[in-house]
Amino acid sequence: MKTIIWNSLNKTEQQACLQRPTFTNNADIVAKVTDILQNVRKNGDEAVQSYTKQFDGVMLKSFLAEKQIESLDQKICKAIDNAYKNIKEFHQKQGFTSYSVETMPDVKCQRIVRPLENIGLYVPSGTAPLVSTALMLGVPAQIATCKNIILCTPCDINGDINPYISYAAELCGITNIFKIGGAQSIAAMAYGTQTIPKCCKIFGPGNAYVTEAKIQVSRDIEGAAIDMPAGSSEVCVIANETGNPEFIAADLLSQAEHDKNSQVVLITSSQDLSDQVQNEINKQLKALPRRDIAKAALENSLAIIVNNMDEAIMLANQYAPEHLIIAFEDAEQYLDDIQNAGSVFLNQWTPESVGDYASGTNHVLPTYGYARSYSGLSVEAFQKTMTVQTITKTGLKNIGQTVETLALLEGLDAHARAISIRRESI
Repeated sequence: MKTIIWNSLNKTEQQACLQRPTFTNNADIVAKVTDILQNVRKNGDEAVQSYTKQFDGVMLKSFLAEKQIESLDQKICKAIDNAYKNIKEFHQKQGFTSYSVETMPDVKCQRIVRPLENIGLYVPSGTAPLVSTALMLGVPAQIATCKNIILCTPCDINGDINPYISYAAELCGITNIFKIGGAQSIAAMAYGTQTIPKCCKIFGPGNAYVTEAKIQVSRDIEGAAIDMPAGSSEVCVIANETGNPEFIAADLLSQAEHDKNSQVVLITSSQDLSDQVQNEINKQLKALPRRDIAKAALENSLAIIVNNMDEAIMLANQYAPEHLIIAFEDAEQYLDDIQNAGSVFLNQWTPESVGDYASGTNHVLPTYGYARSYSGLSVEAFQKTMTVQTITKTGLKNIGQTVETLALLEGLDAHARAISIRRESI
């Protein structure tokens, strides 16, 4: 990690310092994804099959995942069950609310809620099969009562998917699982193929190709909406001189091991703590199986030295991290000052890992600073609302003149006539 003394930088240097390593679009990725989308859109299953052979090394006869018949480790199943229970309990409180208001006598307005009918979930399974993501996507979809849910996840060289992804999906009531991944699966869900149904909205994180595919199909009127432009994982840890270097290093490495393009940031008022954390990172790295990935991510990462905690909070809001850990006791006193973060973890005993797996909150969160304007995934993302109005003759008498006057002001005579012709008949 590179150490930065924040107040030694000018404003331009500070702004550059907070740029994500992969924020700029890679023209090669954009072009390749465009070709994949066009090919799948034109050739359907044949194109998906070809890309699966090219990228995953397997020629699939069928895209549907078969139910795994081997026995599952009951300890793992119990952990998935517990995570499912907590995630469901937290998300159960979410969702849009229907309501009705009489804005004038006999002028009734309503908002009603409907689940999205056809949705697609993407669960990454490249360097790590993200079983937890199946829960994070599946639980809110289940609570929203979405009618048709499909899940796509990459298969291995034998054409199989991780059996625990299937187990988690089944807990969420998802039975249509397709063993395809990458940009080709996003294209298949967005446009539909002979085998894969077209979806109206696509959910789930992924690599740069998946993220670019989601962005492109969301811009196409014949494509599909998306949850958010989620990309490589990131965490920001705020700590003062009381911070535990061992804990903080572990939290930083927990995100660095995700992806070479991940970024982790330590903001602290203590140079001594920063040095201790760096030493602890080097020590813990040696024991990590994914240390090469973590090392690459750490090259993109920062330890920023500030004057005090108020400055640290200001800087965190400016950075707008996916995950924000305030790693000291009485962290709650700063919560009201946090404006921009996907998910917040308070005090030294709340590691980011609990949110990734089982505390109950959702781990599909905005990255790259999108926490300034996006929320994490919730039940509302799987719903839509419609407004309804009901007006009686008396209600039209009460509101009619207002509408006619405004319509004529805008020069829209036919709008006014739609009112006046009714008023004349009363």
